[in-house]
Amino acid sequence: MKIVALNALAVRIPLRRAIKHASYSRTQTDNLVVQCRLEDGTIGYGEGVPRDYVTGETIDSALHLLQRAELAAQLRPCPDFPSAVKLAEQLHLPKQPGDERCMGGNAARCAVELAVLDAFGKHFRRPLSEVTALLAPEVYQPRSEVRYSGAITSSRGLKMRLAALLQRLYGLRHLKVKVGITGYDDVCRLAAIRRCAGRKMDLRIDANEAWSPDEVVERIRELEPFGITAVEQPVPHEQVQCLRQVRQQIRTPIMLDESLCSMVDARRAIDEGLCDLFNVRLSKCGGFIPSLRLVQMARQAGLACQLGCQVGETAILSAAGRHFATSVAGLRYLEGSYDRRLVCEPLGTQDITFGLGGRAPALKGGGLGIDIDPAALARVRLREVSLLG
Repeated sequence: MKIVALNALAVRIPLRRAIKHASYSRTQTDNLVVQCRLEDGTIGYGEGVPRDYVTGETIDSALHLLQRAELAAQLRPCPDFPSAVKLAEQLHLPKQPGDERCMGGNAARCAVELAVLDAFGKHFRRPLSEVTALLAPEVYQPRSEVRYSGAITSSRGLKMRLAALLQRLYGLRHLKVKVGITGYDDVCRLAAIRRCAGRKMDLRIDANEAWSPDEVVERIRELEPFGITAVEQPVPHEQVQCLRQVRQQIRTPIMLDESLCSMVDARRAIDEGLCDLFNVRLSKCGGFIPSLRLVQMARQAGLACQLGCQVGETAILSAAGRHFATSVAGLRYLEGSYDRRLVCEPLGTQDITFGLGGRAPALKGGGLGIDIDPAALARVRLREVSLLG
């Protein structure tokens, strides 16, 4: 079966509310959607979320990179699904000048990889989750249902207390709180959230690179009395080397996010003892398969992993994340599938937003297991380019 068309679409997705953290504030997101059409008419979809402050990508740079990638020469015909998985793993984009961390095209690569896997998965009637069984059997653990985390970003005061209480009443077991936002009192916020969320709620914090090496230990120690179970990316990536010493002075496990975008980052983190957990996000890390490889590396080093998500993911990345979550063993926290709660245009014809208690079922069917609404995609499309010439 041969790929006959591959198109990249720049789309703008409005958010239902402003999302703010220490690094950025946004009311919309510019995403990359790739359509892959096979010779029998089957169409697959992939998505990437370029973030210049994470992997250095913008929507323009991602499109330009894909146009230079000579993808036509890489996309050979596939007689079966294992061949398509092998093809997807070998997909590569041009190396970016100065990209020593090998992450400069991760969102773009993710979009292409998912589109290819979705198309061939639909054609051969094989779910995306089967990629885990084929490539990483030692971490393969199929589950019929998973439970996602909640989040509190920039709310405070009564609105913040109400959010914590509602998430407790909704039955969520894990809650992430953004900290380090200028002008916010993290100690007071965590104290109030703990009271409203209850003693049984697993609370973790995400600083989004907000603290300096000189203050990070003090900032974490003053929040540890509230029973936090992890602190995500407490310092800027440029200063991440300090975390080896920080880990010796605090009780809370440290998770890398902005400093964990590639195998290069992962190897450094392991060799230098910088963290206890990896935050693996499909778009940030280059796709489903590179994310699997990061989980394998973490497991071999005795580290844990979280499956994270990008703000503004549509049903495409949500579905890919669901397949990852329901097939990969040992993920400590799960984020994603916010869909109708966060984006105005989820793009899917089915609602796969997580439900009561954060529960979400495994997706069935070939590929991603969802269908895309062409009218919704047309409403958010900014421009489209062909990637096969």
